[in-house]
Amino acid sequence: MIMKRNLFILLSAVTMLSLSACKSSQNAYKEAYEKAIQGDEPKTVVEEPVQNQTKSEVANVTVREEKVTVVSGDGIKAYGIVCGSFSLKANADALRQKLIGDGYPAVVVVNEAGKTYRVVVASYDTKEQAADAREQFKAKYPDNQDFQSAWLLYRK
Repeated sequence: MIMKRNLFILLSAVTMLSLSACKSSQNAYKEAYEKAIQGDEPKTVVEEPVQNQTKSEVANVTVREEKVTVVSGDGIKAYGIVCGSFSLKANADALRQKLIGDGYPAVVVVNEAGKTYRVVVASYDTKEQAADAREQFKAKYPDNQDFQSAWLLYRK
């Protein structure tokens, strides 16, 4: 009985410490996530085809090069579309699950340099494919400012 009580107290303390570690970013994500989940009414989005970018536009697309390791999901190709970065894996996994529900093959990777968890919506073999897909992804979520900031990752 005493051992169970001590274990409960220890787990409670660890939980409180982990939740307070990144409180500001965690709260900001939690609010955005809850707002996206609740939504007032389902919105009908009329998707218009996105024009393929010209070669010069694709050449000007910024790509970050990072060494990453897949921690949730099946794997990624050379170029990925990153729509979220988190210090807590639980937050990245929550966004991944939402995107999977929306039909994306989302994956969570960890950046080895900064120990930051990145949510990769989808990945492609070429920069051109990834750049076009990023524009389509942004067009699907015009009201989501985080998704409008999606960027391309080149896996080292």
